Amino acid sequence: MKNKLLLIILDGVPYRNWRRLFGNLEGWVDSGDARVWKLRSVLPSISASCYASIHTGVAPSVHGCTGNGNVFRLKERDVFSQVRAAGGVTGAVAHSFWSEFFNRHPFKPVRDIEYDEPESDTINHGRFHTMTGYGLINQMTPSDLDLFATLTSLTERFGLDYGMLHTCTLDSMGHRFFHDCQEMDHACAQMDEMLAPFIPRWVDAGYEVIVTADHGQDARGHHGGRDPLQQEAALYYFGPADGPSKNTVIDQLQLAPTILNRIGAPVAETMKADSFLSR
Repeated sequence: MKNKLLLIILDGVPYRNWRRLFGNLEGWVDSGDARVWKLRSVLPSISASCYASIHTGVAPSVHGCTGNGNVFRLKERDVFSQVRAAGGVTGAVAHSFWSEFFNRHPFKPVRDIEYDEPESDTINHGRFHTMTGYGLINQMTPSDLDLFATLTSLTERFGLDYGMLHTCTLDSMGHRFFHDCQEMDHACAQMDEMLAPFIPRWVDAGYEVIVTADHGQDARGHHGGRDPLQQEAALYYFGPADGPSKNTVIDQLQLAPTILNRIGAPVAETMKADSFLSR
């Protein structure tokens, strides 16, 4: 592999809260260690639909996932399978939907919650959680510190060429409290503080790092439609590649070909969007 890359997805954070509340990430932008752009999600701006599009590079109208109640093993080539086809090692720390989309459906917790499968043609090292019982009162989300540590462990134990992490904490809290409140100000700042120590560690280990969201959330804690608060998030990049001007809006469908170009794996023919970073 030409390069190694980690994709960190913090579910459900609107663009304005990224730029307002993530002080460590914004500090790295100020120092020149990171660059930031606005990212616009696919429609519907629903979690599962976005997850599928981020890794296949095709719209929900093509891959067929119309929302969180319609999760299945996708047929399109994806980032994991393309990296594996090029001989790379992949890993994921995420909600179980990711395992169902890119590894096996249905998700069976005893079998799929943790696995190491060196011969898999998609995800070699998976650590997943289900959030079973999720509701407004009981969020059922793991500690984000634990998730960041788990991904770091996978990188150091197995030498991942591509690893991704997804956490639902801020999305879940946003549905409960909405995003313009003291509770969410604190939650975003706390997420930023927990993530920050890991980024230099990953960079020092030779990884390029992308931090972004699958979608945003509006003032009533909703997403799914075209409202900019629902559809727009920030994307931070730590790495040496050249990127577009700072006012460029990144299309979510550009993520898959960009990641594959940076790693040095072939871009699937179905991934039609242009890479936003240089090779």
